[in-house]
Amino acid sequence: MKGIFRIVSFLEGISYLLLLFIATPIKYFGEDESYVKMLGMPHGILFMVYIILAIMLKAPEKWSGKTLGIVLVASILPFGTFYIDKKYLQN
Repeated sequence: MKGIFRIVSFLEGISYLLLLFIATPIKYFGEDESYVKMLGMPHGILFMVYIILAIMLKAPEKWSGKTLGIVLVASILPFGTFYIDKKYLQN
């Protein structure tokens, strides 16, 4: 399950960066909402799967409540999921 979480974490991070730094500026400066609509749903699904998998991994990975909190908060920060992969998932 850790391998699946790493893949979801990577994809969620990429989708967030694309949404934040490409689709949103195009929406507001180019007045074209299509990219936000195209990337929004996959990102939302990946975000929910990330949260569920993180909670499921708490016990097998022996994460404390604080560590789980860091893993969850990282999902809303740009580049946060990449930090989590480096710090907590690679071994």
